[in-house]
Amino acid sequence: MIPPVLPTYNRAPLSFVSGEGSWLVEKDGRRFLDLGAGIAVNVLGHAHPGLTRALTEQAGALWHTSNLYHIPQQEALAEKLVAATFADTCFFTNSGTEACELAVKMARKYWSEKGQPERHVILAFTGSFHGRSAAGIAAAGSEKMTKGFGPLLPGFRHLSFGDHDALRAAMAEPDVAAVILEPVQGEGGIVPVPDVCLKGLRDLCDETGALMILDEVQCGMGRTGKLFAHEWAGVSPDIMMVAKGIGGGFPLGALLATERAAAGMGAGTHGSTYGGNPLACAVGNAVMDIVADEAFLAEVRRKSARFRQGLEALVATHPDIFEAVRGSGLMLGLKCKVPNTDVLQAAYAQEICVVPAGDNVVRILPALNITDDDLAQALDRLDRAAASLVPA
Repeated sequence: MIPPVLPTYNRAPLSFVSGEGSWLVEKDGRRFLDLGAGIAVNVLGHAHPGLTRALTEQAGALWHTSNLYHIPQQEALAEKLVAATFADTCFFTNSGTEACELAVKMARKYWSEKGQPERHVILAFTGSFHGRSAAGIAAAGSEKMTKGFGPLLPGFRHLSFGDHDALRAAMAEPDVAAVILEPVQGEGGIVPVPDVCLKGLRDLCDETGALMILDEVQCGMGRTGKLFAHEWAGVSPDIMMVAKGIGGGFPLGALLATERAAAGMGAGTHGSTYGGNPLACAVGNAVMDIVADEAFLAEVRRKSARFRQGLEALVATHPDIFEAVRGSGLMLGLKCKVPNTDVLQAAYAQEICVVPAGDNVVRILPALNITDDDLAQALDRLDRAAASLVPA
């Protein structure tokens, strides 16, 4: 018989009942070191006092009114995001998936308003992940994401990741509206796009007029040591998807855009009942006040450099288990030689949480404020997990 919860996840046999900082407590009392952060969501760990205070104070005042009215918390968060980024405007959603849907609509509406509706194709890349909505799976295009869900939303063209000649040829096509990519592929296996490639793509977009859409749902909000990952390359997108870390654990997403890219999105062109509600934006404001601070980001960079050095040593100690370390900042991956599911189970046995990804990678996505002591614990537990495995 089908269980009450639709069985779309192969869930680990763990039930966490509380958390504090980078630690989770299982219902049987065991304490797990959390290196997954709810898949890059809990950027300030569990039960952060500032976030807890922002949520409870807002909960005692007002939960929901809808976007039929002005929402002061939403407007304050929009002003912070605009001030800290390339964007001139933003729309709040409940998730990254919803941000993807709006990104697709905005790019196509842009060209329609310019009298060129034939420019509707969005270029995307193998290994990508943009959520599980109709637009999201069509953008990713992989059989794993799309099998059985046809007919797919048309208007996407897929390119091999890293094939520059194919990209140049595709960008020259007259029906191309935009290109969408993650600066660091997350689900695909922690695969960064080199800075020079992001710069080259920005140049191609400028030459052809195509809009550059960046998906920073997983790699944004301080995860790489900059507020957003594209900042390392010194480029700016036209449209950017944000979610996960922006709410610190509370459901919140956003689509950021330039005034030019958003020109077609007038009243009635998009909406959301819950998007940008007072509860979510109260927490989002508290997150931004901490994570956007340069001193905080400098600490992320410091800790990530030391932690990566430790992971490189781990790979060298266990060359039959691990192949390499990938990623940027505290968005890291261990490319495995044994099945990554075996590493996942060995990690659970050592009471540590990591996250699987494509290309046989284990993702390590700790809270950005994780302590040095907890990072040392992480390396020790990962070492013990690796030592327990039989080489392939």
